Amino acid sequence: MKLTSTAFEQGKAIPSKYTCDGVDVSPPFQWIDPPPKTACFVLISDDPDAPMGTWVHWIIFNIPAEEKELKEGIPTMDKLPNGAIQGLNDSRSVGYSGPCPPSGTHRYFFKLYALDTRLSLSPKARKADVVKAMENHILTQAELMGTYRRR
Repeated sequence: MKLTSTAFEQGKAIPSKYTCDGVDVSPPFQWIDPPPKTACFVLISDDPDAPMGTWVHWIIFNIPAEEKELKEGIPTMDKLPNGAIQGLNDSRSVGYSGPCPPSGTHRYFFKLYALDTRLSLSPKARKADVVKAMENHILTQAELMGTYRRR
């Protein structure tokens, strides 16, 4: 499975549009070659360079298996029309919260997981709960990393 974005390339800068310095909307993502027995996808975005430890920017799970993209600007709502559910990020809000590093250049990892089952979790689930629920259900994963430094 491969994860890409039309907004930024692997290891390159994330445009400010998708950060706290811009309109802070989620970037678009596309993926190819998921395993045949995929039941759903999970996307987790975090910043391991945050001063207080890894900072979670976005959790979206139970993305339907037939989906092959997340469009730009996913609404910040618990449940999306396609059945996907969004968790609570470390800003204590639902949905995407873009890069906003206090200093220096930070790395932002977008990790897509293909699972063999849907997750029985409520909206506003935290990363630890999602990671625990995914145990023994990950078929494969893909990752895209972008960087951001405030101007």
